[in-house]
Amino acid sequence: MHLRGVVLPDDEVRDLWVRDGLVSYDPALDAETLCDTGWIVPGLVDAHCHVGIRYGGGHEDREGAIAQAETEREAGALLLRDAGSPIDTRFIDDHEDLPRIIRAGRHIARPKRYIRELGIELDDERDLPEIVAEQARFGDGWVKIVGDWIDRSVGDLRPLWSDTILKEAIDAAHANGARVTAHVFGEDALPGLIGAGIDCLEHGTGLTDDTVAMMVRHGTALVPTLINIDTFPDIADGAGKFPTYAAHMRDLHRRVRGTVANAYEAGVPIYAGTDAGGSIRHGRIADEITALTAAGLSPHDALGAASWNARTWLGRPSIAHGAPADFVVYREDPRTNPAMLAEPQWVVLRGRVVESGPVTGHR
Repeated sequence: MHLRGVVLPDDEVRDLWVRDGLVSYDPALDAETLCDTGWIVPGLVDAHCHVGIRYGGGHEDREGAIAQAETEREAGALLLRDAGSPIDTRFIDDHEDLPRIIRAGRHIARPKRYIRELGIELDDERDLPEIVAEQARFGDGWVKIVGDWIDRSVGDLRPLWSDTILKEAIDAAHANGARVTAHVFGEDALPGLIGAGIDCLEHGTGLTDDTVAMMVRHGTALVPTLINIDTFPDIADGAGKFPTYAAHMRDLHRRVRGTVANAYEAGVPIYAGTDAGGSIRHGRIADEITALTAAGLSPHDALGAASWNARTWLGRPSIAHGAPADFVVYREDPRTNPAMLAEPQWVVLRGRVVESGPVTGHR
């Protein structure tokens, strides 16, 4: 296979060949030309999704999980960081036509402090380091903990773990070769999580100037999941018994784009994730890129947050000689014409054209 186009992120017009599923810069005279113009982008990354959680709630079966992965692939998302799933999706690795998944195992939470039946619930927080180490060995280099959730006894978001236990748990993950990320909406859990050495924060809507500065010092990454944050008003509307919590969620939603812009301007590494699964349909990475741009990221950086930068962060190559041929081709530059993100001309996974044409999120 032969392609010619503008290759990102370098904005360089060049010829690419694909041999045995790998990118090659060496010409092959007998190659069939797939395209001779366009923008060639390293395969997109959804850095926060849940393959295995059914839209609307509950566990997916094997067929449903495969359909979710297919939907991501059709959108050009060829690498997925699964930020917690109630089912073991390793069977997807047997499908050469589906995206690669980097798994974080199961969510780790406390009883009645997260969505029921999705995570591992610990009665005693002192068990956290042991369970984190166990999930580190089970996952693909990541562990996911729930940093805060509504505490109905006080009617607002509250941290789940003490600072001392967090430090022990994150150290245990690192000792087992894994990074740790945390679901966190509010303000109170952030200093303990960042100070304990957590590697990434999911959502991060409660970030302040002080905790952003902490993230910069510690090198902590942020995956804002902006299209999920758009659901906060509906969550608040359904929380009539907890007016303080409802008001808090509305306030976090109101200022989230300023929060993300502040983190971006300070130099916090930001990556694109949709939180697909549950309340968000799969296949919406284009919407998240657009939302990041609206929050203040440059169009180049917003696309990079869902492509080349995210791939580097997750230890996967972009477009290079000898790398897996995973890329998306657009007719026009998706940075200047964001509508192109929903209309990939070609999606190439492991050197094979697997989908073309406009896509819509489903499942």
